[in-house]
Amino acid sequence: MKHTILLVEDELGIRETVKIFLKSQNYEVIEAENGKEGLIALQNNDIHLAIVDIMMPVMDGLTMTMKLREVSDIPVIFLTAKTEDIDKITGLNLGADDYITKPYNPTILLLRIQNIFKRMENNRDDLFYDDIVVNPKKGILEKNGKVLELTKNE
Repeated sequence: MKHTILLVEDELGIRETVKIFLKSQNYEVIEAENGKEGLIALQNNDIHLAIVDIMMPVMDGLTMTMKLREVSDIPVIFLTAKTEDIDKITGLNLGADDYITKPYNPTILLLRIQNIFKRMENNRDDLFYDDIVVNPKKGILEKNGKVLELTKNE
């Protein structure tokens, strides 16, 4: 499955660089210049992950993420020049899954994207029935949030 990433960045040079890199890694990339355009892109496309700058005109990345979280739980990675701990805490508290500061290492960005998609794939194996969750690949059975010990045959 080819994943589609929404890239929300107001600086054209950064947006182009990230887009070229992600496309070279076989990702589809949809671009937006600000949070408002990003939300529109989310409504009109099947997006699997968003990479969002914080400081943008029209609508900043924090506001976009708050509005996004009202309707979606897709992973969000902030890619931003804001480096203070309070900025990181705010971004993560608003629902971001990761926070990377500029300048950034493209390989680190790629590994974090891959890790998020890997976790999503692993969670896709879960089967749900009322208060029971079964993951056949991992051999895990949960009832009311508690893991039940099973024998190999069970």
